[in-house]
Amino acid sequence: MSIDDLTTTITDLYRSLGDRSAFDAHLHPDLTIWESDADGLLTGLAELDALRDRRAAGATGPAPVTVAPEQLHADAWDDTGLVRYVLRARHADDRPDVCFRVTDVLRRDDAGWRIVHHHAEAVR
Repeated sequence: MSIDDLTTTITDLYRSLGDRSAFDAHLHPDLTIWESDADGLLTGLAELDALRDRRAAGATGPAPVTVAPEQLHADAWDDTGLVRYVLRARHADDRPDVCFRVTDVLRRDDAGWRIVHHHAEAVR
């Protein structure tokens, strides 16, 4: 186990954005989620899917051309990891980047490192 394994997991997560099953492979099925645009704490993939669907229904304009983590800081203790980073969405037009401060808690199991708690806060 290394810190690099944790940051690679997060980088791979966002590389798979757009492929829901590949993205979800990085998530524990019972994860908890705090998101700026959610009314409260979300629990599990079904509640995450409902948020995703709500976002897709309200989307306007073209999707970002890239969504990638920056400034990754990771720590690990046995089978528990913590990764903090800025998630930046860049657009092809003149819209400004959209950034989020993110903290992910990961646990290592037979499937590797998976996120058990995700906290994302929009940076204004």
